[in-house]
Amino acid sequence: MKSPAFGCVQPKTINDALESLQRHRPDTAVLAGGQSLMASLNMRLSNPAVLIDINGIDDLNGISVVEDQLRIGAMTRQVELEHSPLVAQHAPLVSRVIPACMVALQGQIVLQGPDGERRIAAEEFFQGLFETALSDNELLTAIEIPIAKHTQRFGFRELARRHGDYAMAGVCAASDWSSNNLIDLRLAYLNVGPGPVLAEQTASGICRNWGQNYDEVLEGLGSELDPTDDLNATSDMRIHLAKVLTRRLLEEWR
Repeated sequence: MKSPAFGCVQPKTINDALESLQRHRPDTAVLAGGQSLMASLNMRLSNPAVLIDINGIDDLNGISVVEDQLRIGAMTRQVELEHSPLVAQHAPLVSRVIPACMVALQGQIVLQGPDGERRIAAEEFFQGLFETALSDNELLTAIEIPIAKHTQRFGFRELARRHGDYAMAGVCAASDWSSNNLIDLRLAYLNVGPGPVLAEQTASGICRNWGQNYDEVLEGLGSELDPTDDLNATSDMRIHLAKVLTRRLLEEWR
């Protein structure tokens, strides 16, 4: 299929982009990388009157340290994240995986609209499949991630049928330690719900039982996840995989 006809504007500044959003709302779509948007346009799942191409806004690029946060501009390419010394030093999990790690790392999404800038926690930003807390007159300008401490460890595991496929299930982990004692843990799962899922009860139970048997804790993980059946895996299979991947990740830290 081909996309429907639409107008296109190419702002050069954030303010120009915000003015375009305000002028044409709500019949707009923002083109950044286009990985999801172009497919939805071609399948006519999206039908904007105006496409706002933000690729020419230089202020949306770049990686920097601002006080105790690593700030990544919204138009920074994935290849830059993979090879950035700043990312490797201050947010090593981001060098390995992009999506659910924002939830695991307590990252914030930086949004800018007519009333200025606001920040929202990643776990509150992602609200469902293709649904976020972004208003139709706002632009996502950056993400901010707390700089990693020397007492922290991070991990990521996923399982896909073939290399390069979307994962059937995956888990990002951020932990904090005192000597060999696990004192804090965040587990964020992907492809087991409509968005990244933070399993707070399971993480808390693992901390309480660290150094002991945590199999019983993992048995309750399914109650925090909300997977669906599809051609790749059933709901039960995704829950099983989430437990296996979590166990493997934890065993590396023992």
